[in-house]
Amino acid sequence: MKKKVTIIGAGSVGATTAFALLARNAASEVVLIDINTEKALGEALDIKQATPFIDNCDIYAGSYRDAVDSDVVVITSGVGRKPGQTRLELVQTNVGIIRNISTEIIKYAPNAIYILVANPVDILTYAFLKFTGLPKNQVMGTGTVLDTIRLRTRLAEIYNVNKQQVHANILGEHGDTSFVAWSTATIAGVPLDEYNSSIATPYNIPTEYKREDVETYVRKSGGKIISRKGCTVYGIGMSTTHIVKNLSGSAETAMTVSSLHEGEYGISDVCLSSLSLVDSTGVRSIITQKLSDDEMRKLYESAEALKAVIKSAGL
Repeated sequence: MKKKVTIIGAGSVGATTAFALLARNAASEVVLIDINTEKALGEALDIKQATPFIDNCDIYAGSYRDAVDSDVVVITSGVGRKPGQTRLELVQTNVGIIRNISTEIIKYAPNAIYILVANPVDILTYAFLKFTGLPKNQVMGTGTVLDTIRLRTRLAEIYNVNKQQVHANILGEHGDTSFVAWSTATIAGVPLDEYNSSIATPYNIPTEYKREDVETYVRKSGGKIISRKGCTVYGIGMSTTHIVKNLSGSAETAMTVSSLHEGEYGISDVCLSSLSLVDSTGVRSIITQKLSDDEMRKLYESAEALKAVIKSAGL
């Protein structure tokens, strides 16, 4: 299925996402837009010269006008997080950038599905919805999709199992108030709490671990990568590609994108991550899975923390 994707922001994350989209056949046409037109041209040309090894596809640098008829628009533009800086400290600057982008892009791609990637992603997703007035199904943030794959990678290492058989999710803010929904975590359908005792012939003892350490690993991974190399690109590039790819499917896919809550779990007027069904129309529905009392408390606390930032930003 042909899919046109416009990426606003040709920095490290935008360029990596563009390459991943084409390499995984998640898009047939990619437009790169950046205020630094030379950077966008350079990235597009570099990726274009790799496309002979990829199925029919095209990539080019352009302007907002070139976003016409886009199926998906990915927004990565924004000031990057500096070492030691929290995602929420970025809010004022990046909200201003999103305001300017929304004014232009909506003129040319009013029917596209929008994916916010720049941080703080939950705040910017909410801001984009407010600035554009688009239906809530058309706008989502990458949310905790990246956090979730970090969690699944770590648990797969601990239990020495295939990563694709680990089903565990990070919910809430993409940031310091995120948490693991341990009560719903499974390996190959077996509840995590029961997995070790369910192996009839024990032959491999999983590494002992504390759940708090796993949560810290997930929450602090981004900061550790940034302190070492200046930015994170591969995980978020593939996470965004995973979302785009599933927007083409005929079946709904459950993932932890950031979306507007309007009463689900008793939470309203804030964007954050809970498990959501995504299909060709965007966010089809939020899944209100049963969570433990402690997890519900953490979800409410995450929502309140984000609402406080939204209020301080004048949104």
